[in-house]
Amino acid sequence: MPGPAPDERMRPEGRRNTQGIRIDPEAEATHQPRQAVLSALVRHEPGVLSEVSSLFSRRQFNIESLTVGPTVDRDVARMTIVIEEPDPGVQQAKKQLEKLVPTVSVEELEPEATRRELALIKVNGEKPDDVQAVADMYGGQAVDVTTDTVTVELTGSQQKIDAAVDAFQQFDVQEVVRTGTAALERGADTLETDD
Repeated sequence: MPGPAPDERMRPEGRRNTQGIRIDPEAEATHQPRQAVLSALVRHEPGVLSEVSSLFSRRQFNIESLTVGPTVDRDVARMTIVIEEPDPGVQQAKKQLEKLVPTVSVEELEPEATRRELALIKVNGEKPDDVQAVADMYGGQAVDVTTDTVTVELTGSQQKIDAAVDAFQQFDVQEVVRTGTAALERGADTLETDD
């Protein structure tokens, strides 16, 4: 056959695999996971929470935290979903969430958004005054006191709650329950409905 010999032919730029197929550098790149907070307004109707959690399960996204509650509009609820995924995964999660019928709108909150968590920490009640002193350090308060246990309520950032749980270990922590993250964008920014 006429033409240049194989070693004389022009070679396109870029890396190729053993079969000579070009390797796309974007597809080959690995992205580091990051924590993302998605705020979604959804129709306040039965089955929405199940639909959202099923969506994340099918796509194999791990939900770090999910809170849901009513808004000023009785027909709309706000979901705050914390996931830890690489950037492409976060974008995919947002797109998939937007496709759900009950979803009104979805937004990824900025890292400086206001985030709070509520925790109830039950500890041994032998030293209630010392427990209250530690609770005061973290802006908490005792909400249940018996001869055996003291239950403290705390509100704050995830880091503050983590530090408080560590501080209460000295009193033999018996149980901890946490709500997960509730978050809103700072300032005048709001998540809009389509109405």
